[in-house]
Amino acid sequence: MTTPTVTTQSYSSTENCGALLIDLASTELSQEDKEILSEPQIAGVLLFARNFNNKDQLQQLVSSIRAVRKNLLITVDQEGGLVQRFKTEFTRLPPAASYARYYQCDPESALTLTKNAGWLMASELLACDVDLSLAPVLDLDLGLNSVIGTRAFGHDSKTVIELTSAWQDGVRQAGMANVGKHFPGHGSVDLDSHHDLPVDLRSWSDILERDLQPFIAAIDSGIEALMPAHIVFKQIDQQPTGFSRKWLQDILRNQLGFQGVVMSDCLTMAGAASAGSYADRVRNALSAGCNLLLVSDREGVKQILTEVSDCQSEPEIIQSLMKKKTVDGHALRSSERYQNCRDKIDHLIQRYTD
Repeated sequence: MTTPTVTTQSYSSTENCGALLIDLASTELSQEDKEILSEPQIAGVLLFARNFNNKDQLQQLVSSIRAVRKNLLITVDQEGGLVQRFKTEFTRLPPAASYARYYQCDPESALTLTKNAGWLMASELLACDVDLSLAPVLDLDLGLNSVIGTRAFGHDSKTVIELTSAWQDGVRQAGMANVGKHFPGHGSVDLDSHHDLPVDLRSWSDILERDLQPFIAAIDSGIEALMPAHIVFKQIDQQPTGFSRKWLQDILRNQLGFQGVVMSDCLTMAGAASAGSYADRVRNALSAGCNLLLVSDREGVKQILTEVSDCQSEPEIIQSLMKKKTVDGHALRSSERYQNCRDKIDHLIQRYTD
């Protein structure tokens, strides 16, 4: 069996790193982009569909970002289904719910395909020098929240744990870290935190017994990063999770033993607005325990750069999320595993995707 060529990467920078992951306006860097990326508060970028035309252009963009600073983290949302930023010349990935439907019919085959799909997703990104996909979704689809919906790997904790564990194994095998979201679970509220601040009134025992189980399993398996939800769990704390020391320090760190990176959900979302100005959102998120902060608003980024000088993270945080391998794209596409996985994904989409 042929396998793609990989090269192990090592990052040994000891300089301080920023904590902000910011967006870009277009498919190439502007002079303003270069100046902002040079600022010490910047940790890297989150790419969107507007930053992508094709693989050649993407690789040129990534190269120009690394030319500004080598230790910038380059990330994207490449879950599959409704949330896949790069499509042209990339494998069209099914929504997570499709793996869950397959799992109900053939658990062993579904787990194998889910693992291989995670490997393929990560390998395609690594071949373009992208470090990290912000996945998997660890939320449950309880039929309440349309923004989660088919992005979830199932309706019950057991299915989600099995499938997301397989996905994480495949992603790591490719040489990429995982980012689980949206801690402690977004599936039990009906509002979309992009547009509102959801409030969950359930008890701690209910959250622990259901929504939290996939996160606990991911923590136990060593997941590298988690993203807290912009949701107020009123029985636990009055602050949204990403601004709550109760959630991020007392529960996530101390009670659940998570030792990885806490990456905020985007601070431009309406669910984050209760924390105040962009500068206040950054200060509050850092104080609560976030290590990296997503901000996809250029004016907001400028405000933060002007008002928050100590927006820093440890070099080890960035290093833990940087790619561990470089993948040769031609060798990847020629490999038997890649070709077989694409065929099985096409079959999955035809049979198990609405």
